[in-house]
Amino acid sequence: MHLSPLIHAHGGIARGSELSEFGCTRKQLSIAVRNGEIRRLRPGVFATWTADEDAVTAAAHGGALTCSTALRLHSVWVLDTDEHPHVWLGAGGRRFVHTPCTCIQHFRTGPMKLGVAPVEHSLVHAFTCHGEEFFFAAFESAWNRRLIGRDVRARIRRALPASARWLVDLARDDAESGLESLVRLRLHLLGIRVRTQVDIDGVGRVDFVIEDRIILEADGKVNHASSTQRHRDLSRDAVASRLGYETLRFDYALIIHEWDTVIAAITAALARARA
Repeated sequence: MHLSPLIHAHGGIARGSELSEFGCTRKQLSIAVRNGEIRRLRPGVFATWTADEDAVTAAAHGGALTCSTALRLHSVWVLDTDEHPHVWLGAGGRRFVHTPCTCIQHFRTGPMKLGVAPVEHSLVHAFTCHGEEFFFAAFESAWNRRLIGRDVRARIRRALPASARWLVDLARDDAESGLESLVRLRLHLLGIRVRTQVDIDGVGRVDFVIEDRIILEADGKVNHASSTQRHRDLSRDAVASRLGYETLRFDYALIIHEWDTVIAAITAALARARA
């Protein structure tokens, strides 16, 4: 029996008790470890050599990888990266000694399984560790990628503190990037109402429109870096100007690190639009 494909089908990490349901014996596991086909993380827990190393660390610790790193593995957009592995141990899981250990522990209820925590639980844990902006952008990203259905979204809402449930109520499924989510959330908190993902004849779809006069575009790290895309953006902006719009275009660094500059530009554009 080749065990590596079987463990890979379990997410790259599995308990011996899980594998026994497929006819795998302790002797077969020992032989596979001895032959270097798989690795033993601790007694009764095995992994493939291609399993994510942070997930391997979490399993060695006794739980599932969660928070930012887990969301990245699920292809969810995240604002911050976890410096150390965040490990979900269930409501009262047991921590196993391993060296070195810099793990951040999460003790929350739910059906914890070794490996990588589901998107649902990773989002709830991330709210605790990273706060509202991180959660909102990741939640909209997960929804846009169809990773969280209606029932899951309802459970996430219930799991949040009552004071934070408005974030789920504000969220939409059409945010195409985390930057768009951040801009919309921040403008909402400033009382600036925007329309999102607006189709304008001759221009195409734009990220935001404010008061039918100002177009806001949130350009990601890569999507608008090429000369071809830059030319396309300038052409769109020229057409928008002919139609009476002012276009404000902000990149990742401005939105994340120089928000005061961004909001000053938006405020000035609003003043011009209302004059």
